[in-house]
Amino acid sequence: MPRERDDPIAARSASLVALFCGYADWDLRRKFHTLRVARGGWPALPADRPVIVYSNHPSWWDPVLYFLLQRRCFPGRAGFGPMNGAALGRYGLFRRLGVFAADPGPRGAARFLDVATRVLADPGRVLWVTAEGAFTDARARPLRLRPGIAHLARNIPRAVLVPLALEYTFWNESKPEALVRFGAPLAADRGVAVADWTARLEAALGETMDALADAAITRDPTRFDLLARGEVGVGGPYDAWRRLRAAAGGRRFDPSHEGRGA
Repeated sequence: MPRERDDPIAARSASLVALFCGYADWDLRRKFHTLRVARGGWPALPADRPVIVYSNHPSWWDPVLYFLLQRRCFPGRAGFGPMNGAALGRYGLFRRLGVFAADPGPRGAARFLDVATRVLADPGRVLWVTAEGAFTDARARPLRLRPGIAHLARNIPRAVLVPLALEYTFWNESKPEALVRFGAPLAADRGVAVADWTARLEAALGETMDALADAAITRDPTRFDLLARGEVGVGGPYDAWRRLRAAAGGRRFDPSHEGRGA
């Protein structure tokens, strides 16, 4: 058996995960206007099958969103995920949060498949993967995924794979919106070749990303469910002056740009 430090299943601490999620939620509310999920995008998943959530990788914030979505979408499951070994060395705490090293190259790919297979042996677990493997703009096409995710789809027949689109954009407030959309789940299948699985997974994620982009362009919050809301307004002396003016006029102060706290 691998040493605990190298085994994310043994190293993961549920209490540390809960503490980190609380911090991540607080930090996201400071730096984003909202976190929203596209309506109709919540995946309906069987409780007796492990889950692989695979996404595009537009930002440093992606793993943070994974933790917050894990807590909201899959509260009864334990989450795990790979990270570049050098990055994991800089964020050592993540080893206690279910994160394991996975590097490019044959040895890194073999370790990813080995650890992922052990993680997904338990139907109560979720594997979160930035399947592009490197930071990539959400608008870049054609989509190109690393082959590891296709190997999992072929070799772990009980798994369910869920595409997840992520996008960060500015609407009408001073802080950005974090927007997500889940796509339709796909059931793993040994009878499909790795190359065919790669094409299926790229197509499903691309369609989910395009649907999220279509909703994001409208700037219409009614097309999304609100998961978290941060502070609005500019802050500092400007908002202090606006607050005084509102009080002098007997009005309730609304710091949002459009005056409706959206």
